[in-house]
Amino acid sequence: MKKNIKKIVLAYSGGLDTSVMLTWLQERYECEIITYTANIGQKNEIAPARQKAKKLGVKQVFIEDLREEFARDYIFPMFRGNAQYESDYLLGTSIARPLIAKRLVNVANTTGADAIAHGATGKGNDQVRFELSAYAIDPKIKVIAPWRDWDLLSREKLLNYAKEKGIPVDFKSGKKPPYSMDANLLHVSYEGGLLEDPSNQPQDKMWRMTRSINEAPEKPTNLSIEFRKGDPIAVNGKHYKPSQIIEKLNKIGGTHAVGRLDFVENRFIGMKSRGCYETPGGTILIKSHRALESITLDREVVALKDDLMPRYARLIYNGYWFSPERLLIQKLIDESQLHVNGVVKVRLHKGNVIIIGRESKKSSLFDHQISTFEDDKGKYKQSDAEGFIKLHALRLMKNSKRLRSKH
Repeated sequence: MKKNIKKIVLAYSGGLDTSVMLTWLQERYECEIITYTANIGQKNEIAPARQKAKKLGVKQVFIEDLREEFARDYIFPMFRGNAQYESDYLLGTSIARPLIAKRLVNVANTTGADAIAHGATGKGNDQVRFELSAYAIDPKIKVIAPWRDWDLLSREKLLNYAKEKGIPVDFKSGKKPPYSMDANLLHVSYEGGLLEDPSNQPQDKMWRMTRSINEAPEKPTNLSIEFRKGDPIAVNGKHYKPSQIIEKLNKIGGTHAVGRLDFVENRFIGMKSRGCYETPGGTILIKSHRALESITLDREVVALKDDLMPRYARLIYNGYWFSPERLLIQKLIDESQLHVNGVVKVRLHKGNVIIIGRESKKSSLFDHQISTFEDDKGKYKQSDAEGFIKLHALRLMKNSKRLRSKH
């Protein structure tokens, strides 16, 4: 079944699903399949993906190191907005999908392919994120989602297909992993299997980036993080590239059991889903960033950002990174960050990120002479507060009189 498709670019990880997918696409569409693998910090999966693709007859194998672009152009802008989906999830999977989709479309355009394919299931959010992003970049692109078309809807069927077609896999058919995992520079996520029942406790051996609180050091670690225009640029006085900052904070935070989350979220397509996440560096950054904003942003700017954050986070979670509304909100967020410059001191201890100091020499709005409980040398006239309070109490007093009149 060709469906007028001549060439397909497949988002390829080298795992069971996408390896089966590669062969299935070759047979179904009878066309050339190009594989695309994005290195966004998942570490050990890159080299095997190239080897497997070659074994399966792929002539064009694209592998790109996107770690710096991912950190600079996706993670950092998101963290300027303090984005947390449903108040907790730091969007580690969500923020990676628009970048991968963009590069898939770019490779398709470069190679003359007329379709892209992804391995997201028909029950998840990733199908929406990949496809909304792809259509936003190239409205004419065709998108193929095998999970919505084939009948290989169980692990057993996938393994039987792989055995029948001679597709190399790394595990035996009798051994089923207790969960599925997705990793990148920002986080590791776990879902499915044992975790599908939200009453099941995650296994201790599941976690990869973080120690347990019991195993974390008894002695805390203090860090200083420097920000410029809302982005972290240095740790303990040493400057690093964006991806290096995240990697460094992941390592330090993970040692101190920072950044674990066991979370039941509301998927965009309508169902609830339980996931477990490790985001040590991101947890440190978002708390530090907010601490610096507390002295560099005007009160009403902070309030406006806090009002917008849930909507902004939902846009990212639901796949609208390239939407006009997300881009508009991002401009407002970025404008707010022009004076978010300074250093935040944090203490990491037993899963906690404790702010122990913040300083902005040129951008701080904190005036000690006004805020002090000691003599302010006449900078603040305390008697002015009486009129301020009475003006704000006016409507409350009027309402109180009305209520009393009813009785």
